[in-house]
Amino acid sequence: MDVDQFDFALPPEAIALRPARPRDSARLLHIANSGDNSGDSSGDNSRDMAALHDRLIGDLPDLLRPGDLLVFNNTRVLPLQLQARRGAARIELTLLQALGRGCWQAFARPARRLRAGDRLEIAGDFTATVQGPHADGQVVLDFALDDAALMAALERHGSLPLPPYIRKHRAVDARDKVDYQTVLARHDGAVAAPTAGLHFTNRLLARLGQAGIGHAEVTLHVGAGTFRPVSVADTADHVMHGEWGRVDESVVQQIRETRAGGGRVVAVGTTSLRLLESAARGVPDSEILAPFDGETDIFITPGFEFRVVDLLLTNFHLPRSTLFMLVAAFAGLARMRTAYAHAIQAGYRFYSYGDGCLLEAVQTRQASR
Repeated sequence: MDVDQFDFALPPEAIALRPARPRDSARLLHIANSGDNSGDSSGDNSRDMAALHDRLIGDLPDLLRPGDLLVFNNTRVLPLQLQARRGAARIELTLLQALGRGCWQAFARPARRLRAGDRLEIAGDFTATVQGPHADGQVVLDFALDDAALMAALERHGSLPLPPYIRKHRAVDARDKVDYQTVLARHDGAVAAPTAGLHFTNRLLARLGQAGIGHAEVTLHVGAGTFRPVSVADTADHVMHGEWGRVDESVVQQIRETRAGGGRVVAVGTTSLRLLESAARGVPDSEILAPFDGETDIFITPGFEFRVVDLLLTNFHLPRSTLFMLVAAFAGLARMRTAYAHAIQAGYRFYSYGDGCLLEAVQTRQASR
């Protein structure tokens, strides 16, 4: 598909630089299927248009049904942003991928100053040596530390790698250490937060449980590729980045039991959705999905057949991004363009710290079989 179809104009003031407080007070745009007239709506109910309902994240217990299952990504963002010096020169580092034996692939700015063998001082007891070669602003760094010692040093000296569209407007600070982790974060490994999960509080999780809405957890370590722009003209030419994820057998059973009881599977974030749909590849329809442990580079664009997820809770995404392509595949491109135009006009807040939207799949589960 032509990437231009996924473009739209976004005013800079729509980009959220801080999350809502409390988290569950963020706004929620419910993008409903045709014929659903609940809530305050705008737009019409034709199949190609969106029925839009302006709500709050805290309304989720009323929008979901008893027996539904929320699936969260429980990855934890590591403090992978570092400030270093090579002599008098200041170097900004973002660690991207562990390579083993104390080495990491990293993005360096400015990379042109660096040569193989350069020693970078991060703190008095924390240094790295540049390994070559490097390209596209990336280098390999050798910290000469075992995993435990390196993680301890990162916790002392690193900061969370906020997305570039936030860091260009303000510095990372102590508030971000809490704000940029979900309440379910427990498995270290992400370069970026699964941002739909940032909306949840322990209070909201308790209310959902009291309403008979279950929750399950999967792990997908979000990589730096999530911010990678689509630079080609046709989606068929885009190479998707890989990310490691795991779906346990217990989660597979929860989803099968949810389906058997007539409940719906609600992916909290595009990362959860991508992982669940990856776990369904090659699995017979009767089994729905299977346990998964490995890398996925699944690229979801319009025409994709969704096999597991019935609803998607997600944030508002960048134009021309793989994430906007995913939501267009899930809820329909025309509907999403209408919904985003409404969100911009109504003052919704976009991107990682922004508001959320609840999407219902264009195709019903039965129609997709």
